[in-house]
Amino acid sequence: MSQENSPGSAQVDVTVVGASLPASEAILTAEALAFVAELHVKFNSRREELLAARTARQARIDAGETPGFLTETEGVRTSSWQVADTPDDLQRRWAEITGPVDRKMVINALNSGSDVFMADFEDANSPTWANCVEGQHNLFDAVRREIRLEDEARGRVYELNEEIATLLVRPRGWHLVEKNVLVNGEPVSASLFDVGLYVFHNAAERQRRGTSCYFYLPKLESHLEARLWAEVFAHAEKALEIAHGSFRATVLIETILAALEMEEILYELRDYSAGLNAGRWDYTFSAIKKFAKNADTVLPDRAQVTMTTPFMRAYTELLVRTCHKRGAHAIGGMAAFIPSRRDPEINEQALAKVRADKERESQDGCDGTWVAHPDLVSLARGIFEEATGGAPHQKHRMREDVSVSAEQILDVGVPGGTITEDGLRTNIDVSLQYLNAWLLGNGAAAIYNLMEDAATAEISRSQIWQWIRHRAKLEDGRPVTRALYQEIRDEELKRLGEYGPGRLEESAEILDRLILTDDFVEFLTLIAYDYLN
Repeated sequence: MSQENSPGSAQVDVTVVGASLPASEAILTAEALAFVAELHVKFNSRREELLAARTARQARIDAGETPGFLTETEGVRTSSWQVADTPDDLQRRWAEITGPVDRKMVINALNSGSDVFMADFEDANSPTWANCVEGQHNLFDAVRREIRLEDEARGRVYELNEEIATLLVRPRGWHLVEKNVLVNGEPVSASLFDVGLYVFHNAAERQRRGTSCYFYLPKLESHLEARLWAEVFAHAEKALEIAHGSFRATVLIETILAALEMEEILYELRDYSAGLNAGRWDYTFSAIKKFAKNADTVLPDRAQVTMTTPFMRAYTELLVRTCHKRGAHAIGGMAAFIPSRRDPEINEQALAKVRADKERESQDGCDGTWVAHPDLVSLARGIFEEATGGAPHQKHRMREDVSVSAEQILDVGVPGGTITEDGLRTNIDVSLQYLNAWLLGNGAAAIYNLMEDAATAEISRSQIWQWIRHRAKLEDGRPVTRALYQEIRDEELKRLGEYGPGRLEESAEILDRLILTDDFVEFLTLIAYDYLN
């Protein structure tokens, strides 16, 4: 379908090349597409400049440059300022549940008893055209409390409870495009597509209901990228006649470079800032990726990279201090465990780890945390309710005892860590299983009682690449080589193929393209997206 629109004074051609879907009529209206196109025309060139800046900075790091706190923004870090006041329905964020935007998930997550539901168009969502458009329609209905699902096979009807979680939306990152919509012949920015459709359809309705559009912003690498989001929000509010500063955004600190610019990121978004989140899985991936060519930063088996590892602990403690210094919420990381209804022993062991993790976060001063499954909501809420004494947050804890240097953040490694054949095999196995699920349209896959999303798959495949590049040694002395990778990959493919049909052959092809290359591929989704409809 093709149509011409005139956002502002410019003639803009908007072409929808994706198939017509049941939700298309309600979501992909001429007015909504014109609004998205307006955002793209106004902001895409700056987006591309910032992505080019990422590439240039990576080249400097590969050549030996050591990042650090920015000298040019020292005034921001030393001056006195606070972020905007927190809206009432974002004051308490003890437990936040995350998940993709399919209809059943949206209903169950909003009903889960959590304080916040982050509806995810990003790492937990396989960005098929249907998932993205139907996901917008699901949020449209949820905002109006009209969302409903009849499951005839189970004889169940899913509807919203009277009390539901506060809705936040995570759009796709700046690096991604939506290939099914072209603006003047080029794919639209996926970030602007996701945010544009959501606010166009829902900003006024959210305001009418005494709330507003709230977001989680992923994958930022600098405060300049945060500034662009602030500009997008300001423009959208003005265009939609919403009061300036109504939108709110929590930024995921999930890249190691963003950890060096946390205050600056809050400052750029200060009219919109609702806090920062310790996005632990992407952060681990970022630590590998940014220093992938440095033999001194090779990490051990991914299970050994915990939140008590010194470089991980340094950034999370700095995050709490930074947020509370500026009046923002500090949100802890993901508990990815999926409770088993068949194995009480697994549950007992895993829940003990989840409890210890959440108690550490609450004791550090975090105001809330993330969980991936409804069965973990009460555990997380109980821990944070006790830590805060029932108060909605603990922003009064300034953590002035924390002093973190750039060197501590950049000291990537795990003392005493080891690389094992089991770790290598698990990375290959999980990568293949996740890619297969992703190609089948599922971006949040339960694998071995863990909720795997794109971030955890990124850790697995990036570790394999780095281990091969630096001929890392297994515990038994064998080097990790391409041949060893291929041998184990074939064994895992044979084993997984016994479980039924899927897209494992294409998954292996994608994984080979990620692993068997001299150049590190920045994101697996940049390759895998070509395989999606």
